[in-house]
Amino acid sequence: MPDKTAEKVTTTTGEPAPAAATDAGPAPTGKPRSLWSDAWHDLRRQPLFIISALLIVFLLVMAIWPGLFTSASPRDVENLSRDYLKNPEWGHFFSPEWLGYDGQGRSIYARIIYGARASITVGVGVTVCVTVIGTIVGMIAGYFGGWTDTLLSRVTDIFLGIPFLLGALVVLNAFEQRSVWVVIMALAFLGWTQIARVARGAVITIKQSDYVVAAKALGASTSRILFRHILPNALAPIIVVATIALGGYIAAEATLSFLGIGLSEPAISWGLDVSAGREHIRNDPHTLIIPSVMVSITVLSFLMFGDAVRNALDPKLR
Repeated sequence: MPDKTAEKVTTTTGEPAPAAATDAGPAPTGKPRSLWSDAWHDLRRQPLFIISALLIVFLLVMAIWPGLFTSASPRDVENLSRDYLKNPEWGHFFSPEWLGYDGQGRSIYARIIYGARASITVGVGVTVCVTVIGTIVGMIAGYFGGWTDTLLSRVTDIFLGIPFLLGALVVLNAFEQRSVWVVIMALAFLGWTQIARVARGAVITIKQSDYVVAAKALGASTSRILFRHILPNALAPIIVVATIALGGYIAAEATLSFLGIGLSEPAISWGLDVSAGREHIRNDPHTLIIPSVMVSITVLSFLMFGDAVRNALDPKLR
């Protein structure tokens, strides 16, 4: 006698009926989410990511369109009276008097708004440069191995052994006029080593994957394997390191400008304002505190953003 439990349940049309849901829930349908879609799904639910992203968007808008926030000039001397270092007038929101004036009678509020452009441009520019240089060096070293890996690894170690700020001081000291692009090139010249090591480790792991071996067997060119198969799968750790490092480059620019080796006049920078404000720290500390707070907020925003991205892209931290 046949076992009735083994018989298929059919509908009136003779077609098999859909399987009943079990206690474990219905079977998943559709394609599984990729790493990036899964990371975005997690990021949207992280308050740390939302807060930092909003702050970064605000800072970017302020850097690109400073005229939306103030009509005052950051270079014009607007107050040369005896009280040009007067305290901020908190009641005059978004006016040139709101945050007071510096030692030269210039509006601190206007300089804060326009100073965001230089700091963020340096941070983003250095991050892009070091990401490109470090990724290329790391990919070549990790993929080819042998003497190529040995040579590039030793060069990376040499640059890694140079103290970052000390090396930047030596390089920038060779230039009389230090514009934004000079600072970017100097910091990028010394800052690519960390991403190169991360990219090298990721490529060494990925090149042993089955799809890379299959691409080699099918006769795919080296450039196709590197940029179509290896690079997309090695981007996650590179992006994490680059995002976290961006805040550090903004802080490095402010530090170098504070020491008088970074950006130079007539550039407008928070680091230059901090350097000028230290002369009035006793009687008028707001000239030092306000630009310092802006540097701290900007660096903290990018560090928070990088931490959120790292938590979303690293399966071990979920």
